[in-house]
Amino acid sequence: MTTPTLVLGSTSRYRRELLLRLRLQFAIEAPQVDETPHAGEAPAALTARLALEKAAAVAARHPQAVTIGSDQVAELDGQPIGKPLTHERAVAQLRSMSGRLVVFHTAVAVLRPATGFRETALVPVRVRVRSLREDEIERYLRAEQPYDCAGSAKSEGLGIALLEAIESDDPTALVGLPLIATTRLLRAAGLDPLGAPA
Repeated sequence: MTTPTLVLGSTSRYRRELLLRLRLQFAIEAPQVDETPHAGEAPAALTARLALEKAAAVAARHPQAVTIGSDQVAELDGQPIGKPLTHERAVAQLRSMSGRLVVFHTAVAVLRPATGFRETALVPVRVRVRSLREDEIERYLRAEQPYDCAGSAKSEGLGIALLEAIESDDPTALVGLPLIATTRLLRAAGLDPLGAPA
């Protein structure tokens, strides 16, 4: 059986770097999906929907391929926390998260239209943030500039110094692509990083 093409529906450099760990050849394509939350949509439901929509958007253009879509939404007190994009918003996010529990919901969807395969996995990560001083927030943001990260905290970088604890079944989920779940879904779809096509 011929190994199908793999396409990552994401422009995130963090997801690309994570997927490279699996040593599979893959293409990258922007999914071009509207990420606006629906009225009353819970953060976990939002991230699962967006992951599936991203994979489906790419799959529509590559029906013979296996496509991956992923999304992450941080949640504080039941409300979503997105990418700050600006320094001022990042300061406000970290102030609100200081001394609190934040849940990062990361979803991955894998589609293979040629076989009808379509599955999604949702991996929550519970993050306990230290009580942060204003000067710590400023120093961190000036050093890391994590304005493209949900919740303004890059755990794979200096952001780890902001945290007290991370609770998860898959630590890669916090970075943006849960590789344990992704590998499981890829195997089910017919792409095994450690073996021949299923």
